[in-house]
Amino acid sequence: MDGLFSFVFSHWLYVLGVVVLLFFVRKSIVLVRGTELAVIERKYLGRAMPQGRVIAQPNEVGIQARTLGPGLHLLIPFLYLPRKYPFTSIAENEVGVIESIDGDPVPPGKIFARVVEGHNSFQDGGTFLKNNGQKGPQIEILPPGTYRINPILFHTRKESALIIEKGRIGIITSMDGSPIPPGRLLGKKVEGHSNFENGEIFLANGGQKGPQIEILLPGTYRINTDLFHIEIKDATVVPAGKVGLITALDGEPLPEGEYVAKPVSGHNDFQDASKFLFAGGQRGPQFDVLRPGTYYINPMIFKIELDDVAVVERGQVAVVVSNVGEEPIQIRRVIEEIAKQEGAMPGSDAYSAIEKRYDAGIERYVVPKGFRGIQQEVAGPGVYYLNRLAYLVYIVDTTNITIDWDDSKETRFDPLKVISRDGFAISVSVKVVIRVRPDQAPYMVAKIGSIENLILHVIHPMIDSSFRNQASSTSAMNFMQDRQEEQRKAEERAKAELEKYHVECVSVLICQINLPQDLMDTQTKKIIAQQQQAMYEEQQRAEQTRIATEKTRSEADQQKNLVEAEIGVKIAEQNKQKAIRFAEGEAESIRLRAEGEARGIKAKGEAEGSRILAIGESTAKAYELQNKAVGQQGVTAIEIAKQIASGNVKVTPDFLVQGGDNIGGLLSAFLTSIITVPPRTPESSGQGSDAPKDAQT
Repeated sequence: MDGLFSFVFSHWLYVLGVVVLLFFVRKSIVLVRGTELAVIERKYLGRAMPQGRVIAQPNEVGIQARTLGPGLHLLIPFLYLPRKYPFTSIAENEVGVIESIDGDPVPPGKIFARVVEGHNSFQDGGTFLKNNGQKGPQIEILPPGTYRINPILFHTRKESALIIEKGRIGIITSMDGSPIPPGRLLGKKVEGHSNFENGEIFLANGGQKGPQIEILLPGTYRINTDLFHIEIKDATVVPAGKVGLITALDGEPLPEGEYVAKPVSGHNDFQDASKFLFAGGQRGPQFDVLRPGTYYINPMIFKIELDDVAVVERGQVAVVVSNVGEEPIQIRRVIEEIAKQEGAMPGSDAYSAIEKRYDAGIERYVVPKGFRGIQQEVAGPGVYYLNRLAYLVYIVDTTNITIDWDDSKETRFDPLKVISRDGFAISVSVKVVIRVRPDQAPYMVAKIGSIENLILHVIHPMIDSSFRNQASSTSAMNFMQDRQEEQRKAEERAKAELEKYHVECVSVLICQINLPQDLMDTQTKKIIAQQQQAMYEEQQRAEQTRIATEKTRSEADQQKNLVEAEIGVKIAEQNKQKAIRFAEGEAESIRLRAEGEARGIKAKGEAEGSRILAIGESTAKAYELQNKAVGQQGVTAIEIAKQIASGNVKVTPDFLVQGGDNIGGLLSAFLTSIITVPPRTPESSGQGSDAPKDAQT
């Protein structure tokens, strides 16, 4: 140790020289590691930098634009001062935005420095300044990678790459570029800028400052966010059951009198706005619509509103009013078109009917397809993606529509209040059933506008007036009793009135008629009295029926006797018939015997008659002589005595008949006159022992 100090002390001058040499070597050698760069500052012995410059060029005092890369570098000690910085690394999902601290000033009106060549992504600051690179935000960006950039000359800001997810879009606003022409809202589309990733080409090709007509679709983009401000928005989604109505905020102006822009093609459902403008698209409501789906549309030029699809249910039709098409000012053209559709030839009755119909006034607004106005052709049941800006739709029910006037809470109208001719207030519940035929729906809409207007302004006043008039012409009781007739009158009037509006009246029904309670009480008492009278009559008929029942029951109880009697009667009848038949046979037999005997007797009688005639004549002469001798009464007395003596005459009668009017005397006189006949002697009469018995009687 002592020897070392002795050597140093004895050779201090050499030692000092070595130390100074080592110090200068250390100051002149710069070691830059593999991930670093060295920024050099020149301290002395050089030109001063121009006014306004902060980065020195070669041979100028100050921080140098050039840098030292990895490795061993020799510098003049104390003349250059190195400072080490890490490399600039841009990750895969990042982008580097550059701002230059030095350079030429940016021209007035410009925000970003122009692009210069040869600086190798800003790694050669000297060339950047030599080629008149400009101070301020740079258009160029750094893609992912590692860069040896002078951090004193260029400030690098790392930003995440722009990621636009599915179902979203990027709205671009350029911070630099040419001005947008007056009357335009968005900057025009330019080619070659690779989705705004190349700002230099965007500006070089005439890109305009302000909102851009182009948008960014889903994806990953490395864009200079200092040059292009990006706003992420949702894509346009039209859900099921909806339709997208488009309003263009830019384009050609609408012609005067037009409400909806004419359709243009090629814009891919408004997703290519530049083609829309190039094709002459007009600003304002568009004719075309968006059906359900996802659309990448720039909302800065197209405003989208969702509307319900037009649904026409079964039993309905849609009457369409078109706001687009030819103006139907020349009715003759319309008539010819309608006649062509209906096959009506000029001069025919059908053609004349069409002319009369369309010249009548309101119906001229019912036009064929292609004309502006109420479309003659209706839309049947289905789903329609209809542009309600271009078409108005009136849904008309073609099934039966019922309108009620009653006390129910669900109905629209209260019962009708009418006054009868005899001054009673009557409440009438009415039901009206109407129907609109599909082919008549457009004319109904042209005439009255809608079913709602028809009900409020036509049917309700008409029904109310009809029943008021009918009630005022009859008494309250007659109005109720003639209900069917009143209903018929109201229906006839409704049918005639609704035909004017192209509506069919199916029926008018009177549901209930409410009379005042006092009148109803009187009627009720009358009916009750009539019912009581009818009840009494029914009771009387019931009693009579009961009597008949009892009689029938008694007859049933005596049925055995009745049967026996009926059988006896039948037997007696049979016996009677038997006796009659027997008697008839007997009589016939007797008649035949009698006829035989009569013929025999006749023969005898004729002989006997001759004998009796002779006897009679002699007897007559004897009586005549007696009469002359003793008189008529004497002859009578002698004859009676003979008869009494012979027992042929009864002196005492079997029956004595007397009467107040001397009927008995008259009868006695009559009998006396009978028996007072001239007496006949056996000799005079010719009766003897051999005379026949019949002759004696």
